[in-house]
Amino acid sequence: MKVALLLSGGVDSSYSAYLLKEQGHEVIGIYLKLHDDENKHRVNIANVEKVGKNLGIQTHIIDAKALFKEHVYDYFVNAYEQGFTPNPCAFCNPRMKFGFAFDKAIEMGCEKIATGHYARVKEGHIQEAYDMSKDQSYFLFGLKKEVIEKIIFPLGGMLKSDIKPLAFEKLPWLGTLESYKESQEICFVESTYIDILKRHTNVDQKGVIKDINGKVIGEHKGYMHYTIGKRKGLTIGGAHDPHFVVGIDAKTNTVIAGTKEDLKQNSVMAENFSLPRDFKEGEYSVKVRYRSPKTKAHIKVVDGKIIATLEESVYGLASGQALVVYDEDLVMGGGWIQT
Repeated sequence: MKVALLLSGGVDSSYSAYLLKEQGHEVIGIYLKLHDDENKHRVNIANVEKVGKNLGIQTHIIDAKALFKEHVYDYFVNAYEQGFTPNPCAFCNPRMKFGFAFDKAIEMGCEKIATGHYARVKEGHIQEAYDMSKDQSYFLFGLKKEVIEKIIFPLGGMLKSDIKPLAFEKLPWLGTLESYKESQEICFVESTYIDILKRHTNVDQKGVIKDINGKVIGEHKGYMHYTIGKRKGLTIGGAHDPHFVVGIDAKTNTVIAGTKEDLKQNSVMAENFSLPRDFKEGEYSVKVRYRSPKTKAHIKVVDGKIIATLEESVYGLASGQALVVYDEDLVMGGGWIQT
């Protein structure tokens, strides 16, 4: 079978190429240039070409920076300007890796597309990875069904801790582990998201902190420095209990602070992005952030909105994050949280 593999220049995707070749597939490697860090691209492309040479696979370097800026990068900046907490990886996957790159793969005559994601495919759905400590199914909730059916995740049934030793044993030409940086959660953020925002907007605009009743209780250094649930960096006079960010009003440059109890929510509403039209109302599990545990919930879709009534409260819901709906270990779909 002819398979397009998205190569990042890292160990996971390199080992994925080896596994696909071992399974007898004809593999074509694709490296997407998404961000503007040319130094990083230079290192990654050298690794990709090394994989191509040593495994005997054709590699293609595709410049998708303009499209990435339009669909992911600008969304990221605009979301913070509006006081949201964006999720660029979940936004990127359906548009770039399993959108733009998938279309390119089909153009090249490939029958399937593969990546080094830690996830699996079962019965036409994204399934959680075998290694739950590295599971990335949450970020894949937005993929179209017709794409999911053509995905291979070579690492989905493996433990992350096993892969590096195996990769360096089977592919000694990879070099040494020290020469590979662990991939960043957000590919274009080198240190902090604030560094990115500073290139485009004034993040250091002082404003007031109010409590949930509207009383001014302190001052902040600029609302974009804060995200829902954040505790550090809040200067509040005379507060005895720990305070957290419970709201952000971008229009008035106001940060709202409260106690942990003020962060508690028993229901979530999200703009539907990928739950299918024939989705059946009922009992499921949801995740409201990548690192949060799954919570049981009753789910229904009304006028394009997902409404999740939770069995247990969650804390720190943030507009712009993803609400992902699971049936056992299968992703049903999800949407963008609105608070």
